[in-house]
Amino acid sequence: QAQLVESGGGLVQAGGSLRLSCTASGRTFNENVMGWFRQAPGKERTFVAAITWGGSFTYYTDSVKGRFTISRDTAKSTLYLEMNSLKPEDTAIYYCAADGRPRRTYTESNYYRRGLYDYWGQGTQVTVSS
Repeated sequence: QAQLVESGGGLVQAGGSLRLSCTASGRTFNENVMGWFRQAPGKERTFVAAITWGGSFTYYTDSVKGRFTISRDTAKSTLYLEMNSLKPEDTAIYYCAADGRPRRTYTESNYYRRGLYDYWGQGTQVTVSS
């Protein structure tokens, strides 16, 4: 059974950095769209970043552009989210997600949709103190 497992969350001061990792088991997602979402307390799960199956294109929500970087290492079947200049409003549970259909390309708006993604990790907590 395919699983995604996130790691790398924690407590950090404002202005600090964290790198989240997401490792797949049970199958690989090296040829699949993958993304990161986050959910703050009392709020809906929202899009953070996505990367195309070939890794050529990346997409970010406006609030993290210039601060976060999504990347993937196919040799390790691992997805990353490098987070710099963290702010208290970045505090949330961060989820890794994968499209179950390999080698698919979509119009940009689709990468932002939760419904595109079939597989989800259990989440990792990121807390940014002021």
